[in-house]
Amino acid sequence: MTLSALSPETQALTRRVTALSVAVAAVLIVVKTLAWLASGSVAMLASLSDSGLDLIASLITFFAVRYAAEPPDAEHRFGHGKAEAFSSLMQGGLVFASGALIGQEAIRAMFNPRPVEQGLLAMAVMGISIVLTLGLIIAQSKVLKSTGSIAVSGDRAHYAADLGSNAVALVGIGAAAFLGFGWIDAAAGLIVALWLIWGAIGVFREAASQLMDRELPDEDRKRIVALTTEDPRVLGVHQLRTRASGPYVHMQMHADLEAGISLAEAHTIMVNAENRLLEAFPAADIIIHPDPRGKAETHGGLFAEAHHG
Repeated sequence: MTLSALSPETQALTRRVTALSVAVAAVLIVVKTLAWLASGSVAMLASLSDSGLDLIASLITFFAVRYAAEPPDAEHRFGHGKAEAFSSLMQGGLVFASGALIGQEAIRAMFNPRPVEQGLLAMAVMGISIVLTLGLIIAQSKVLKSTGSIAVSGDRAHYAADLGSNAVALVGIGAAAFLGFGWIDAAAGLIVALWLIWGAIGVFREAASQLMDRELPDEDRKRIVALTTEDPRVLGVHQLRTRASGPYVHMQMHADLEAGISLAEAHTIMVNAENRLLEAFPAADIIIHPDPRGKAETHGGLFAEAHHG
């Protein structure tokens, strides 16, 4: 079994981007609070509430990625990677609750619309919010290409929803402040709420996939098989099982070898295969069991019977 540690560069990237996420959320809370107090806009209140939960979610992510990167210990032999999935699940719950509460307030406001004051100030704040959020999403996307962190992915998902919701809120505030259509402000708040709920459902699905040990995507599994069998002495792969756990990938498989080779040669073939896999999956936990082609009886218990692919 080989377990590669996360590289210092990868850890530094995730730490920086999660700190940036916390900073952006804190700045947006301050400016949106001032704008809401001045305008009384329901759409602004919805956006402010969302930013408040963003700060909580970003703090959860901030600490989760640091804990998930801790190396395996005596109590956690498979590492701490699922901390990221748990943080993502909590993020989804917070965003879902936020959407439900904002939706309730927006529906009330639709039946009792209120004028929006200081519309220009409120729109300027939403413009600032859009620019800051877009910058954060770009930074998170770059980090995701290098790390694949599900916690950062969950953080990016709700900020991506924020980007759209901020644009909707901007339209609603403008229509209410300059056209006198107070109900549009409330409608914008309701759209923001539905957007948040939809984003939360997506975060739930991604986190649940990790917590339930869902297999890696087919393209990753095919790549694992191709890399393992790149050596012609590896005649085939079966009983491949994979799962993701935060920044780590766990994979185990049986590899067919010629029956007459020595144990030492079989060991060398397995180590070489592991090294090829680690080049493609740097934070991988790998177990490869060699089977003598044509002489290996069925083994592996229930899991061998349940899945032979």
